[in-house]
Amino acid sequence: MPATNQRAMTKAQSLPADVIIFDLEDAVAPCDKGLARQALCEQLAHANYGPRELVLRINAVDSAWYYDDIKYLAELLTTLPPSLHLSAIAVPKVETANDVLAVQHALDSANLDHLSLWPMIETPAGVMNARAIVQANESINCLVMGTSDLAKELRLGDDDQRLGLLFSLSQCVLAARECGVDILDGVCLNLNDQVLLAQQAEQGRSLGFSGKTVIHPNQLSITNSTFGVNPEALAEAKDILQAWRKAEQNGEGLAVVNGKLIESLHIEEAQRLVTDHEAIKSRGF
Repeated sequence: MPATNQRAMTKAQSLPADVIIFDLEDAVAPCDKGLARQALCEQLAHANYGPRELVLRINAVDSAWYYDDIKYLAELLTTLPPSLHLSAIAVPKVETANDVLAVQHALDSANLDHLSLWPMIETPAGVMNARAIVQANESINCLVMGTSDLAKELRLGDDDQRLGLLFSLSQCVLAARECGVDILDGVCLNLNDQVLLAQQAEQGRSLGFSGKTVIHPNQLSITNSTFGVNPEALAEAKDILQAWRKAEQNGEGLAVVNGKLIESLHIEEAQRLVTDHEAIKSRGF
């Protein structure tokens, strides 16, 4: 959400979202960059976002506002109340590992090295270099797809099925999973088409994404439902874990649940589902 939109930032304190990304980049006009920084500082001084992770999207490394954003970060963190902290910086239009290293160097110089980095992959170069980007620095714990800009760069037009993006999306998922970091699918720009949103969310989940970024509260219900833990899948996961524990007690290396052979790889997935369910439940929304 734009850091200039105080109403949206205030409402975000009660939204069922895992992460709130405050934007200083595309959603803020060039003439309003200073206003956005000031508005965010005022908002966070008295806000309570509960368990929601807070991320700030700065302007791109090669932009006219980048260095001012880094300077602002240092000032912002000194004004935050003890109960609130910024966890990561989303870096737009990352194309090479050097882009990541440049941001990390700037953060180190400003004593902000505790912040995680979320590179945004929005260009063909970013896609082709995704592996090098995610391996560039250990502070990276999430990739974010900028599908709108990427579709424009690839000249895809109005492709609701996102067929032209499938290679790019999978390439980035592979890079993220190889390094054990999360990856978020891009936004659905059509705010009134819930069917399209559901299709894109399901597609993203099927491709292996951890979640999906959204730009309006009315997109949260479908997105949370799609990327949450299905009750039937959760029940089966618990059955698998129970059957496996019993097999181990009996000195057996295999188990059968609902007619399916269960091995160690199924145990890992079952435990992940149970852990995810507990994490979601603990958020209280």
